[in-house]
Amino acid sequence: MLEIHNKLLAVLFASRDPVGVPQLQEVFPDLSIQELREDMQVLQEEFNALQQALAIRAVAGGYRITTLPEHHEVIREFLKTRPSSKLSLAALETLSVIAYKQPITMPEVAEIRGVKGTSTVHTLLQKKLIETRGRRKTVGRPMQYGTTREFLVHFGLNDLSELPTLKELEELLEQAEGS
Repeated sequence: MLEIHNKLLAVLFASRDPVGVPQLQEVFPDLSIQELREDMQVLQEEFNALQQALAIRAVAGGYRITTLPEHHEVIREFLKTRPSSKLSLAALETLSVIAYKQPITMPEVAEIRGVKGTSTVHTLLQKKLIETRGRRKTVGRPMQYGTTREFLVHFGLNDLSELPTLKELEELLEQAEGS
C-alpha cells in the first residue's frame, strides 16, 4: 500500500493540472477505479494530516497538491509576483451570475446585473473561465454560457456544488462591509 501511495504522490507532484482517477488508471492499469479512489482517499487523509504547508485537494474532478491558503502571501513574496491577473468587479459579478445560473445567455446576464457586459464576457472567454454552451432555442437563438474546468481549477473547487450558497455570500458581504 505504501508503494502505491508513493507512486500516486509522485504523479500528483509532477502534474501541473489536477489528476483524475481515469488518468491514474492509465498509469496503473492493474488497479480498478474503485481501488484508485480508495487509495487516493487514504493518501489524501494521511498526507493532509502530516502537512501544515501543503494539502492534497479534490479540484476540478481530480486531485492536486496545493499550498495552504495561509502561506500564499509568503509564496507570492518569494516568487516576486502579484496575484495572477485579478478580475475586475464587473468580471467577478458576471462570472458569479454565469456560475450560479448556467447555462445563461447575455441578455439574461444583463437583466440580472442591470448593465450590458459584452467586453466582460469576452475577457472571461479569453481567460477560459467560461465557455459557450450552444444556443438557446428561442427567438434570435442567443448564445449560452457556462463555467469551465479552468474556472474550477482557478477557484480551487472540485465541482459547482462547492460554491457558497446565496445566504453564505450575503453573510460574507456583510462581514466585509463591517470590517
